[in-house]
Amino acid sequence: MDKTQQNFAVMFADIAGSTRLYERLGDQTANQMISGAIKLAAGLIKNNKGVIVKHIGDEVMCRFSSADNAVKCACEIHELMEVQPIQHGIGLVFRIGINWGPAILREDGDIFGDAVNLAARMAGLAKARQIITTEFIKQRLTSLELLPKCREIDCTHVKGKVDAISVIEVMWEPNDVTRMSTIISNNVSLTTNEKPLSLYYQHKKHELASGSQAYTFGRDISCDQMISSSLASRVHAKIECRRGKFVLIDESTNGTYLQMQNHKPIFLRREEVVLQGTGIVSFGEELNINSDFLLRFSF
Repeated sequence: MDKTQQNFAVMFADIAGSTRLYERLGDQTANQMISGAIKLAAGLIKNNKGVIVKHIGDEVMCRFSSADNAVKCACEIHELMEVQPIQHGIGLVFRIGINWGPAILREDGDIFGDAVNLAARMAGLAKARQIITTEFIKQRLTSLELLPKCREIDCTHVKGKVDAISVIEVMWEPNDVTRMSTIISNNVSLTTNEKPLSLYYQHKKHELASGSQAYTFGRDISCDQMISSSLASRVHAKIECRRGKFVLIDESTNGTYLQMQNHKPIFLRREEVVLQGTGIVSFGEELNINSDFLLRFSF
């Protein structure tokens, strides 16, 4: 089979929270919803001169000859999903990863190589309603509209490259729009909390009032609460207040473990859940009441 190497912008667009969607709605209904969302995304990919390489379950893989077209398409996918009608109480959203680089194009249209692998890795880092890409895409952007939307959020080492590469988030939303969760929570009630959320970490207490800005946890000194554990990511997780509800959001590599009163333990990886009652949180390691790195919370 003939093979040629070309430079592409490679994009993976994945339905967020699809596993829980199947659990909640059943295979047939969930599959119909996911297929409909993939069809909408496919139309935008073609409109932006992209080529669909393959569908992988709840994910679509595609390639573009232009970084601008790839990023523009990703933004349009999120924008389109925002205005889709809610079905069965759920609004579907994507998480998207993009990378630019050389890839092997096979005669059958499939592509593979390090650039493809890195694009898949960016999709794995993205959470619901996010676009995560690399410095290689940003360097190829020419649009004066798209460049200001890019912000560096991390650096990571990649196999085959000596230096760490910059991980970029594309801020596709207007600045005054709050990012809302559509991840399906574990049957947790969504009642509004009037009381502040009290956080206890290593004998220190901090209170989050309704309307507070996001409170971050991780190894990086820039985090509101530093977590010195080697299993915690630089920016591991955060708690946001949305309409009076406090939401724990995992943004890590190793995931976050949560135990709420009267609920089974929950493992989050690039997911989020509404906090209620009292509970404990462990960053990157399984729950252990003797750990020095446990966060306790209560209302």
